[in-house]
Amino acid sequence: MEEFRGYVEHIIFRSEETGYTVFELNSEENRITCTGHPAAISEGESCRVTGTFVTHAVYGEQLKIESYEAVMPETAEAVLRYLSSGAIKGIGAALAARIVKRFGNDTMRIMDEEPERLAEIKGISMRGAREIAAQIEEKRDLRDAMMFLQQYGITNNLAVKIWKTYGMDVYRVLKENPYRLAEDIRGIGFATADLIASRAGIRADSDFRIRSGLKYLLSEASGEGHSYLPREEVLARAVRLLQAEPEQIELQLDNLLVERELVAKGRDPQQVYSPRAFREEQQIARMLLELDSDRPHDADLAQIDERIRRIEEREGIELDELQRSAVRMAVEHTVLLISGGPGTGKTTTINTIIRLLHDLGLSVMLAAPTGRAARRMTEATGYPAMTIHRLLGVRGVPGDDTLSGTVGFEKDRDNPLETDALIIDEMSMVDTHLFCSLLKAVLPGTRLILVGDVDQLPSVGPGRVLRDLMDSGAFRTVLLKTIFRQAMESDIVMNAHRILNGEMLELDNRSKDFFFLERSDVGVIYKHTVDLLQGKMPAYAGCSPWEVQVLTPMRKGNLGVLRLNEVLQSILNPPAPGKAEHTRADVTFREGDKVMQTRNNYQIAWEVRGNFGIPIEQGTGIFNGDFGRVEEIDTAAQTMTVRFDEDRIVTYPFGELDDLDLAYAVTVHKSQGSEYPAVILPLLQGPSGLFNRNLLYTAVTRAKNCVVILGSREALRSMIANTRESRRYTGLKERIDECRRMAEGPALSQEMPGL
Repeated sequence: MEEFRGYVEHIIFRSEETGYTVFELNSEENRITCTGHPAAISEGESCRVTGTFVTHAVYGEQLKIESYEAVMPETAEAVLRYLSSGAIKGIGAALAARIVKRFGNDTMRIMDEEPERLAEIKGISMRGAREIAAQIEEKRDLRDAMMFLQQYGITNNLAVKIWKTYGMDVYRVLKENPYRLAEDIRGIGFATADLIASRAGIRADSDFRIRSGLKYLLSEASGEGHSYLPREEVLARAVRLLQAEPEQIELQLDNLLVERELVAKGRDPQQVYSPRAFREEQQIARMLLELDSDRPHDADLAQIDERIRRIEEREGIELDELQRSAVRMAVEHTVLLISGGPGTGKTTTINTIIRLLHDLGLSVMLAAPTGRAARRMTEATGYPAMTIHRLLGVRGVPGDDTLSGTVGFEKDRDNPLETDALIIDEMSMVDTHLFCSLLKAVLPGTRLILVGDVDQLPSVGPGRVLRDLMDSGAFRTVLLKTIFRQAMESDIVMNAHRILNGEMLELDNRSKDFFFLERSDVGVIYKHTVDLLQGKMPAYAGCSPWEVQVLTPMRKGNLGVLRLNEVLQSILNPPAPGKAEHTRADVTFREGDKVMQTRNNYQIAWEVRGNFGIPIEQGTGIFNGDFGRVEEIDTAAQTMTVRFDEDRIVTYPFGELDDLDLAYAVTVHKSQGSEYPAVILPLLQGPSGLFNRNLLYTAVTRAKNCVVILGSREALRSMIANTRESRRYTGLKERIDECRRMAEGPALSQEMPGL
């Protein structure tokens, strides 16, 4: 480790998001190029740095700094250099010279302790003096905060995130509740917050630590898809996380419930909710039942069947009785659920509903949870569809990069969607957060038609909305069952239904679109996966190699996402001279890589570029499951540029690459709502919680033209036989039942207030 003292001659690059900076230090000996995360830095300021020299492949020798400390300029010359740099707005070279001439070596003390005296200088008013003082104070506050955070072992990079989240509140948060960091800031888990808390003097057996751990557990459960956890599971998880006495944990859980910082429902088992999760389930139940109780806008109901018949003639289609019933209900009622597997005519039913509503002079909006699903909806119907986020006008809320930040939508109760009917496709993907926001924007009397495949995997986010709505029995539901003749020609469709029925598949490879290659060696599976991607499969499926998708049940293991992506990247996009790359954590990104966004980011900016790179459209928001390709990695600017679907271009600072994964292979869960021309599914034995019928069905139905399963016949057989699904704790059905009982018994409730 070496130490240098000098001044910042030139800032080459600085990321406002992460604080990463490249700058030239003019020391007594020479000029040094430095890289690192100084909290605040200005050209001309004197500083002391420590670090280690490294050699960059392109930019040569650089000092990778471990610590950066701004120091007070000691001479009038150093003060003049600092003030002339533009570090303080409103002070240029000429004004800086007058200030230094007036106050000399005492200039910095005057600006710090007696800033009103700056008004003695010609060209500076008393108001200007106060503004200069405010800037100096802000810079001092930031530096002081960084030094304060360093005593807790917090790195500069993380300290920048903490400062951006809390500002001057950082002292109170660290002193009173350092566990808020795990709740509020992405990238800080409970273990990190716990370490900081221990350095802040919070005991491992303190009530405060236990209460914070319990609330954190409910937040983590939401990330696993749960709306609540049973009391016994909360206690068991808390014991493992906190290593505290069970009696002490149970006492604090009861205290949190009494104080309504957590919510309990039911008995044996008691359901423990975070307040937000419980509130959203309640709101969904109430809003949906209220919507269903409204009559739809006037329509010529007597002529509905005749109109449907004319549409059939015009479109050259023939609906079965279930489809016809669904179309009729979509006009006559305000809430309708439609579910069906592949080949059962969901698309034909949606198209007929749209045409009938238009024939009646009613307006229709179409939406789906993901960009890919929305594009499929547009292609299938011929009418524009968009993501639910874009339909609602998503807007990032300040601080939305935090885990506790809320998502803002332009459309809500005060600014609702203006349409007679709203059709949502791929409802199995919609979680409680998004569905609650959607319902807030739906006007009474609007027809809401929710379409999906209830047998697919549930949403990545909390809840299992479509399943719970259907199980409640509160809303009109149509289950499409007939497999139409054209769909019967597809073995993808027929095998999907065999899987649902628990039937073993015929694996004789006489199919035109469904193939099984029995392989037991992992290395051989790698080789054949690559052969398929690079060989005849793209041409056979009528697509590019880029569009063939490898799916796998799990993230870890030899056939998990992490290992498969390493193998496929090394062959499909190997290192090459002139091809830039960057390693973040354990993932190396390389120009040309296929990548996927792994969480919703509502604030990140994107643009669509026209000729000569001129932006022709701009917006914000890239969402979980969006696919893209790495176009450029700029190691000097510490940025990576990705082109997503619909030609949306996003530039990521290196500090935000945690939101991206390689996507040569993705988990079946992450493939929800997507349809690929061809799917490769490597399968050997795995955990029963993942390797089940539900997951296999979802994987197979992601393919449009071709499926190839590589692996074990026994693994396939055991998945079809395994009807066990990963348990997901949700209470929406119960909330709907509660709301219905309240609506049905007002007189009894008035008579007996305790009810």
